Amino acid sequence: MIPAFMVAGTHSGVGKTIVTLGLMAALRARGLDVQPFKVGPDFIDPTHHSIICGRPSRNLDTFMMGVDGVSRSFARAAKGADVGVVEGVMGLFDGMDGGDVASSAHVAKALGLDVILVVNVHGMSRSAGAVVQGFAGFDPALRLAGVILNQVGSPRHLEMLRQAIDIPILGAIPRRKEMSLSSRHLGLEMGYESNHDIAALASLLEEHADIDRILEMKAPLPRPTTEASAAAEAGARAPARIAVAKDEAFCFYYQDNLDMLSRCGAELVPFSPLRDDLPNVDGLYLGGGYPELYARELSIAPARHQVRRAAEDGMPIYGECGGMIYLGEELVLDDGSFPMAGVLPVQVTMTKKLQGLGYVEAEVAGENPLVIKGSTLRGHEFHYSLAEAGRDARYAYSLRRGKGIADARDGLVEHETLGSYLHAHFSSFSPRHFVERAIAYSRR
Repeated sequence: MIPAFMVAGTHSGVGKTIVTLGLMAALRARGLDVQPFKVGPDFIDPTHHSIICGRPSRNLDTFMMGVDGVSRSFARAAKGADVGVVEGVMGLFDGMDGGDVASSAHVAKALGLDVILVVNVHGMSRSAGAVVQGFAGFDPALRLAGVILNQVGSPRHLEMLRQAIDIPILGAIPRRKEMSLSSRHLGLEMGYESNHDIAALASLLEEHADIDRILEMKAPLPRPTTEASAAAEAGARAPARIAVAKDEAFCFYYQDNLDMLSRCGAELVPFSPLRDDLPNVDGLYLGGGYPELYARELSIAPARHQVRRAAEDGMPIYGECGGMIYLGEELVLDDGSFPMAGVLPVQVTMTKKLQGLGYVEAEVAGENPLVIKGSTLRGHEFHYSLAEAGRDARYAYSLRRGKGIADARDGLVEHETLGSYLHAHFSSFSPRHFVERAIAYSRR
């Protein structure tokens, strides 16, 4: 058993993230080693977690990873920590297609976690009791251990709330305008861009939440039924050096994906396409992020020419969303067009309208450097751009679910390069194929 709990909300925007960050900061201020987690396919909140906790935050998603994948990730990451803190997503019961799967509640039940519900009580008194009572009784299989009330107006307001709510009130956070997070088109700012007053967050929750009682919540460390050994998972005979693009333009990665590449025999080499030359490597992984905010810099940086030459030489390259955009021919913005690496036959135009959002399930219908043909992979897409591919473009993915690039197709392939709007989670397949292709490239 390990002290662990989930912080969930009645709906998005109730202050769940700021409460979670405050709890993490308060626990760290007590000298505890905190392992953070985030429910859902979120790349941004985990960066805030990681800065406060000093440990990489892990995503937990029962659609992308399956229940066993969630259990395996939780068990691996929580090992050695003093406490695990899981931030939920959206409202507590909001899952895929209006069901339970991929909801915060589904993850909490899969891991045996107690749930703390954050309720924004601004403009409510007795009605808050009805809200809490509804959440407490909605799913008998869920353990709702207590609530943290946010935006409490006064001691008088809190007293009225205490009279109305019949489950433990574990915190009552007063209205503080300064306790907010900045956002932009893909969500909050990244953790490294925010100027958190961590000491103030810690003090706020230490003063207004019952940390001692919260630490009494414990969860069993799961024993997944299909835990693979490192040797079986790897399947690779020798290590390969794989560059991972990491800077302001490329910053969306699931930590478990990086860990799985390492377990499959890859030595990960971070580099910045904005500032660095492409290192001496056998493969390249370009995650998503914000290439549109750095289009001019990317267009004049030497790396784009080096990436193109590496692709033409047959190096295995994988790009997701922002990574795919960078691998394309051109990125079109309101203030002009900017040449990209020119590997994939696609032109991408940024729009002000959301063009793709949601879970994706793909059948691998074509040869590619990442995953074996005939496999199924799962992930997520979220983008404000339109991609126009050439008529002769080759696609690796046929989508059972999701929008993709065009006509339920995704995953453009050229040379040994694959680029897609799909952010794949490697729990749905093994990336050892990518590592093996990198090893083959290194031995040429």
